[in-house]
Amino acid sequence: MPSAEETQARLAEIPNLTVSRGTLLSRYTRFGIGGPADLYAETESVEAFIAALAAARASGMETMVIGGGTNLIVADEGFRGIMLRYRAESLRATGLCVMADAGADLQALVDFTVARGLKGLETLAGIPGSVGAAVYGNAGAYGHAISERVVRVRFYDGTRVRFFSNEECEFQYRESIFKDHKEWIIFSAELQMEQAEPAVLRRTADDIVKVRNEKFPVTMKCAGSIFKNLLLRELPREIAAAIPAAVVREGKVPAAYFLEQIGAKGMERGQIRVAVYHANLLYNAGGGSAADLSLLIQELKSRVRDRFGIDLEEEVQYVGFAAATT
Repeated sequence: MPSAEETQARLAEIPNLTVSRGTLLSRYTRFGIGGPADLYAETESVEAFIAALAAARASGMETMVIGGGTNLIVADEGFRGIMLRYRAESLRATGLCVMADAGADLQALVDFTVARGLKGLETLAGIPGSVGAAVYGNAGAYGHAISERVVRVRFYDGTRVRFFSNEECEFQYRESIFKDHKEWIIFSAELQMEQAEPAVLRRTADDIVKVRNEKFPVTMKCAGSIFKNLLLRELPREIAAAIPAAVVREGKVPAAYFLEQIGAKGMERGQIRVAVYHANLLYNAGGGSAADLSLLIQELKSRVRDRFGIDLEEEVQYVGFAAATT
């Protein structure tokens, strides 16, 4: 098995690939938390990325691919392996069709479509992260999701570049087939939009950003909501029956409802805190650790499980932890 030094040398030989050692992953997470990766490499080239992925996997070292780092909790010890990032961020429009590279910022895509009078993504305004991550997790807000606009997705399955139609992506609430195949890497998405008045779309997007920024200020070190909302139809009958009708939104119950009942608001561990105004918002007040963040999340899950008999599911992904966090 090649050493880390040998693997770094092999990666460095790949054109258009930037490679570094001991890069702090806190630089690439919204929480601003996380230790170093043994090796970190990034590129805007599909060919370079595929070559880097092949070299990484051949090394025998653990390999992971990240996007914008929005929903990552990286261990304080860092990641013992190779972290790869695909950074291509081109946005192109032909008529009502938009092609978006996976590395593009989701807000940049929203602004791009709004400016051209292309309707369909304005309700996603203010959601942090990349286009690839948005497709991966079927990001959405205000009753709409990116899956409504996806025509097809270009991705790499470890052997070849493939295309999946919307149906083949198996989109569900905050889910897609790519979550079941984490080894598949999204390169781009083709989106079908509708024509609309740019000024109207701009007002909608700006109003949503204003509301979102009141909940999640851009300077706040957080990943937005920590837990997924729950589908009312999937809750135990006795739990669902006790939920006030005003709480249910489009068939979903906000995770914040359950968290409020167990006194989550204002809870803290070290420098990790739950917002006093939003029970599903955890943030790093400064100098927080991944260990404290993880433990506070588990405490919240445990309290909800003990009180309601249901399991909250995180929207975040854990990186570099010794064992799966449950």
